[in-house]
Amino acid sequence: MTCANGVSVRSPDVQRVFDEGHPVHGSRVVVFLAPGTGAVAYVAGRKVGNAVRRNRARRILRAAWLEVAPRIGNGYDAVLVAREAIRGAKTQDLVAEMSQLLHGEIMHP
Repeated sequence: MTCANGVSVRSPDVQRVFDEGHPVHGSRVVVFLAPGTGAVAYVAGRKVGNAVRRNRARRILRAAWLEVAPRIGNGYDAVLVAREAIRGAKTQDLVAEMSQLLHGEIMHP
């Protein structure tokens, strides 16, 4: 399985974020954060649906992260994992969910 940026999910960098990172669970997305350089990976497994649905899920994750990331800062590597409930969601739905999830964690106003 590969991330949207072409990096293997089993790559050492992504695996490090899974192992050392702090998971924050939402209804549509799970965000793993670990101190790092600001790298991001977008993951959508087969439970999300066929290839078209997985690609759409990764596009939505990417667009939502681009809106949320400036409020977090550059000191974190992130892996965003789409859940089944992402089907039918819009970018603004994910922006609201990620903002709420990360508000108490590391987010700056």
